[in-house]
Amino acid sequence: MADSNITKKALASALRELMMEVPFEKISVGHICKKCDMNRKSFYYHFKDKYDLVNWIYDTEFIAVVNKKIFSDGWDFFLDLSNYLYDNRAFYRKALKIKGQNSFSEHFREMLLPIITEYLRKVFVGQEVTAFHINFFSDAFVCAIERWIQDKNCMVPDEFLNSLKSCIEQTAIAIQTERESEK
Repeated sequence: MADSNITKKALASALRELMMEVPFEKISVGHICKKCDMNRKSFYYHFKDKYDLVNWIYDTEFIAVVNKKIFSDGWDFFLDLSNYLYDNRAFYRKALKIKGQNSFSEHFREMLLPIITEYLRKVFVGQEVTAFHINFFSDAFVCAIERWIQDKNCMVPDEFLNSLKSCIEQTAIAIQTERESEK
């Protein structure tokens, strides 16, 4: 197991370095292997493709760490997430631009779905939270995070999260007020 993680970390390090020099779509598995002096067979033993490697980086650097924590609410989780993305923004600016099947953007969205779902159920108390709501707000969260991290002068994580939280809470209040006025 230790050897497996050493190999994965070497491949991850090689990909990170390459992504600082070359657009992701121009990086091949061969480039990654050459950078860390490994063969393609070693790469494919550990990962399906280069997209899987990007997702593994996120899963091991962030998800594995936060899974060991207990958060009082979803916003504490999002603060850790925002700090992590902010601290690693050079990499994630590029990773979040990757689109399509198996992309980091899709993987990231799927990882956020349960947290966003739980939060929406708390915010929209007494209101039905449908799959449409969950998908809408999940897409909005991911898009907001992508825009924030892509901004060369992106605000600090606390400021970003306060803005995001305010948008959602004000929307919930507006919807609730509208529904009450319809009664």
